[in-house]
Amino acid sequence: MFDLGFSELMVIALVALVVIGPERLPRVARTMGHLAGRLQRYVADVKADINREVELDELRKMRDSMQSAASDMESSFKEEVNKTESELNAAAEGKAEAQVSSPPETAGSIEEKQNA
Repeated sequence: MFDLGFSELMVIALVALVVIGPERLPRVARTMGHLAGRLQRYVADVKADINREVELDELRKMRDSMQSAASDMESSFKEEVNKTESELNAAAEGKAEAQVSSPPETAGSIEEKQNA
């Protein structure tokens, strides 16, 4: 985040020693350490929350795409079933019409055909 080298840290420590004083400097340093730790934990929590939200959004998008794919598959399956059903009904009607238009052969008519 910040690019501080060793020389910059030494200058900051020297200024802090002069301004704060040698008696209060350890207590201030400890307090600053605690605050820096809290800040790091807060930043880590915020990053984790953002990552969770991004993952949740990706999962929602994936769920929506899967649902649309499933509904597309279902509609195509229903279309194929309806098409096959109509073809079978048409074939059954054609067979029924063929049986109605030609009378069934009896034993006598079969014998006549064989003798002829």
